[in-house]
Amino acid sequence: ARARLDSRPVASARSSARSVAPRVASRKSTVRIAAVAAPERPITDYQRPDANGRYGQFGGKYVPETLIPALEQLEKDYNEAIADPAFKAEMEAILKDYVGRETPLYHAERLSAHYKTADGGHAEIYLKREDLNHTGAHKINNSLGQALLCKRLNKQRIIAETGAGQHGVATATICARLGLKCIVYMGAKDMERQALNVFRMRLCGAEVRPVNSGTATLKDATSEAIRDWVTNVETTHYILGSAAGPHPYPMMVREFQSVIGRETKVQAQEKWGGLPDIVMACVGGGSNAIGIFNEFINDTSVRLIGVEAGGEGVNTTKHAATLTMGTPGVLHGSYSYLLQDDDGQIIDPHSISAGLDYPGIGPEHSFLKDVKRAEYYAVTDAEALEGFQLLSKLEGIIPALETSHAIAYLEKLIPTLKSGTRVVINCSGRGDKDVNNAMKYINP
Repeated sequence: ARARLDSRPVASARSSARSVAPRVASRKSTVRIAAVAAPERPITDYQRPDANGRYGQFGGKYVPETLIPALEQLEKDYNEAIADPAFKAEMEAILKDYVGRETPLYHAERLSAHYKTADGGHAEIYLKREDLNHTGAHKINNSLGQALLCKRLNKQRIIAETGAGQHGVATATICARLGLKCIVYMGAKDMERQALNVFRMRLCGAEVRPVNSGTATLKDATSEAIRDWVTNVETTHYILGSAAGPHPYPMMVREFQSVIGRETKVQAQEKWGGLPDIVMACVGGGSNAIGIFNEFINDTSVRLIGVEAGGEGVNTTKHAATLTMGTPGVLHGSYSYLLQDDDGQIIDPHSISAGLDYPGIGPEHSFLKDVKRAEYYAVTDAEALEGFQLLSKLEGIIPALETSHAIAYLEKLIPTLKSGTRVVINCSGRGDKDVNNAMKYINP
């Protein structure tokens, strides 16, 4: 049986963050946890997360006891680091001079004019250009922050997981910059789809370890990375790339990625003197979306929209629309929405995008869905390929297939809006890595 790191039976979803010691469970022995209805109260009333690492009912630490001290130490070092002016100054200097921040908020005029709104005009569409970061995506924001934390932890061996390869490339790049040993776990299927990124990682000195178990994609790479960490926790730090996993990872990744939303809010004030009406991003594990959402969560006039991978359709079994079609359970150390069957067994996800085919989601996105602060929709592979071509032809910007899902959702969203509505899309990555894959399906 294929294995995944999961929890043993839990009496209640309200169990403390530390009270459950999970094991590596086979697909036959996984236990599904019943959902608990989220109370209805203002979003500002919630701690995100609370003292137990919970976002409402979601989150927590469902990990082996051997990892608990490492997670506690990581949280302690993180809290000390973000309060240290020297740490913040070093990170901001590298973000500016090495990564290339701040990234532009670009008015996509031709894309805007392409769509008609309900009253015959058009919305104003802006792209937050994370694709212009060094290494080509938002991932480097988080990799840098966690790698600098490693210096405080005095750990020289770094491991990471990657799907589309962008987190792996970002981690390998930062490890080269800081002189750290880097090992990246990547599904064998994703290595075929993203051969260019595999080469880039190895060129930066990283060891890329193929994972052949399960579907040989991001889920399985994450499981292998966690197993490595459990075995080598004294010498190794795991740079998790998504806003998922056990506490404090969802919180840390959100905070390191929230530079996206902070810049966007300032840039919106500079460009039109107000807030966006809609902020939108693609959603896989959830880091780029929570990075731009975070600054606007308490601004309830701003609609937050996440777009998932609908694969061959949510009415099929070949999709990765976790928030659209999933139910709550435990995966990779966190309680969140999952794609699972009636027996609690993981349903293998599918997407044309190697970065979105994950059967789970970060716990804060699950929370935002349940309290109805954010909306989540699904876009199919075919629709994403249309979005990939549309942005390329209208704006000369080739987006990652992940971002293409958010671009494609404009087809459904814009006709429902009023003319002049300002929509900001997080352009989370560029499409260089996806061109060879897209060539199989597209004849420009």
